[in-house]
Amino acid sequence: MKSNKEGNHYDVSRYRTPDGYTSDIAVFTITSEVTKAYAPPKMELKLMLIKRAAHDTEGNPNIEASKWALPGGFVTPEETAFEAAIRELEEETGIGGIQLKHFGVYDRPGRDPRGWIISNAHYAIVPEQKLSDRKASDDAADVELFSVRELDELPLAFDHKQIIEEAIAHISRDLLQTTAAEQFLPELFTYSELQAVLLTVTDDKAIRNDQAFARKIKSLPFIEAAKGQKTQRTSKLPTQLYRFIDAEIKQSIYTARH
Repeated sequence: MKSNKEGNHYDVSRYRTPDGYTSDIAVFTITSEVTKAYAPPKMELKLMLIKRAAHDTEGNPNIEASKWALPGGFVTPEETAFEAAIRELEEETGIGGIQLKHFGVYDRPGRDPRGWIISNAHYAIVPEQKLSDRKASDDAADVELFSVRELDELPLAFDHKQIIEEAIAHISRDLLQTTAAEQFLPELFTYSELQAVLLTVTDDKAIRNDQAFARKIKSLPFIEAAKGQKTQRTSKLPTQLYRFIDAEIKQSIYTARH
């Protein structure tokens, strides 16, 4: 663009500008439940959602009231979208101190009845105890954890179904291509406990097959057997315990492909 000294001026009226700039946050966890003795725990991938209140903080009727939505809100002129995500998450759910990752921008005209609203989407996956103090506030009427299989039954606000689906894809890649599963396991774990974590995001036969996965875990460079340590918490027979160790990580670490 030429300088103003040459007589060329930027004319804002020539261009359509968005009606709002927001941040949305998809926070996932994996819950663990012991259902019977001598068996691996039942694990489920869950997502934290808020229920939009009937009125906003100024007392006006809320758009998409009573629907379930990702925590989020408008970015102020003094902050970045990432800073707004951290602030809005804490304001609406009371949850702070977790590491967020940006994964997408949603700007399709018509995605929000208030106008052309651009949203930056962020995600995180954290241990369940980090979400134990969640409490609805600001313009959220409720905050709950839902298993991924429950989401199709929920009335979701805006285009959050699409955002959630794409966030799940990112979470799946993290669990299958990094050592993120470590944070959902005890320091010493069995192959079936690691298997249960991974099966929350995949049905890959290389992971689902017990014998194949038991063999696979022995070849992974970032996992080692804890010498002389076994347990019966997932099997009537004493089962070898393993631990994560520092090692160079490559993609597709648990299976040949994804």
